[in-house]
Amino acid sequence: LGEATVSRAAVRLASGEVGFGYTLGRDGEKARLIALCDALVQSRDFAGAVERDVIAPLREQLMTRRTQAAAETAATKVDFYTMVRGEG
Repeated sequence: LGEATVSRAAVRLASGEVGFGYTLGRDGEKARLIALCDALVQSRDFAGAVERDVIAPLREQLMTRRTQAAAETAATKVDFYTMVRGEG
C-alpha cells in the first residue's frame, strides 16, 4: 500500500557541482537528465541557460495546463441559489 517505483540519479560535473534527480517509474535516463539540470543550474556558467531553455518553458507549459483545467472546470460550474419564499 502506497509503494511506488522511483528512479534516481546523481551526477558530478567536472567543475564540481553535484546534481540529483528523482522520477516516478523506471526511466533512468529521465532521472539522469533531471540530475544534470540540477547540477547545471548550480553552475554560474550555465544557470541562466538552464533557466531560460529548460525551466521557463516547463513553467509556461505548466501554467497553460493549469489555465486550461481552470477554464474547463469553470465551464461546468453550476450556480445554485435559493429563492426566499414570502412568509404568511
